[in-house]
Amino acid sequence: MRELVHVQGGQCGNQIGAKFWEVIADEHGIDPTGTYHGDSDLQLERINVYFNEATGGRYVPRAVLMDLEPGTMDSVRAGPFGQLFRPDNFVFGQTGAGNNWAKGHYTEGAELIDSVLDVVRKEAEGCDCLQGFQLCHSLGGGTGAGMGTLLISKAEAEGAVQ
Repeated sequence: MRELVHVQGGQCGNQIGAKFWEVIADEHGIDPTGTYHGDSDLQLERINVYFNEATGGRYVPRAVLMDLEPGTMDSVRAGPFGQLFRPDNFVFGQTGAGNNWAKGHYTEGAELIDSVLDVVRKEAEGCDCLQGFQLCHSLGGGTGAGMGTLLISKAEAEGAVQ
């Protein structure tokens, strides 16, 4: 079994990521509660690439959601598939980066990055055969770009990515 750990960060990354999970859940026949309601065995064949199976046959995304302010996290939770995610996998600050790459990379993001890495590490350690990481973030701005590049740098320093 080959598993991926999905990380989405910042407003852009979390909005795109939320839509990604809606589409991937639909493709696998997973409803917003994590219950399988598909009509083909093929939908379950590779479901473990993106989902962990929890108690009661419920499927939970192997996803880490990060942001430097809670607004986008609240929007994702309130969205159609918001209850699908593990509550512990939402990692967010209270100040935001104000569209400033340096704040996301050097100051505000640096204060939160260890908490994000702990959740990513926990998800990776729960995999039988980790294939890799999938990161969804913006290339400009504060959290997605600044903290996203910080996350990649830290993961590379730990040997998680090459």
